[in-house]
Amino acid sequence: MSRETYIPCLLRLLRQYGYDGATLAKISEATGLGKASLYHHFPGGKDEMVEAVLDYLERWLNQNILQVLNGPGEPLSRLQQMCDRLNQVYEGGHQPCLFAILLLGSARDVFHQRVNALFRSWIDAIAAVLIEAGLEENLAQQQGEDGVIAIQGALILAQGLHDPSPFQRIIQQLPAKLCQNL
Repeated sequence: MSRETYIPCLLRLLRQYGYDGATLAKISEATGLGKASLYHHFPGGKDEMVEAVLDYLERWLNQNILQVLNGPGEPLSRLQQMCDRLNQVYEGGHQPCLFAILLLGSARDVFHQRVNALFRSWIDAIAAVLIEAGLEENLAQQQGEDGVIAIQGALILAQGLHDPSPFQRIIQQLPAKLCQNL
């Protein structure tokens, strides 16, 4: 099997245990690969595994969020499509965001720049939709940040409460809130 086969399992483990808690023993058990096989597929160890997961998430973000936001259609419709796809990937608020998880503990120093770039591209894409719709650039940028803040905050709250309803509420309300100043 190729290393791509193991990416969904690695993503699940990282979401569940975080970078520090997803030990090689847990990864080995979950993937069914011995440590030697893990290093065969990922010679750089756990950091390379996380980079492979981030590559996967970056492709997903580009295909499912950025292309939608940069595509045709009314701003409200594109923002709604973004929220619909986020609702799917986060399983209605039952799954945490790996980007946020990688900003904690020892992973922060290793992956901060990469996560920063992914967040920035998402914020900029939301802002571009709002600018195209007529919002002033600085306000559009702030609205893009506020949108990501709302989504990330709702995910954290949903995890903390063991209740996905805050995330679901934000996903439903966010497109209209982002477009209210248009």
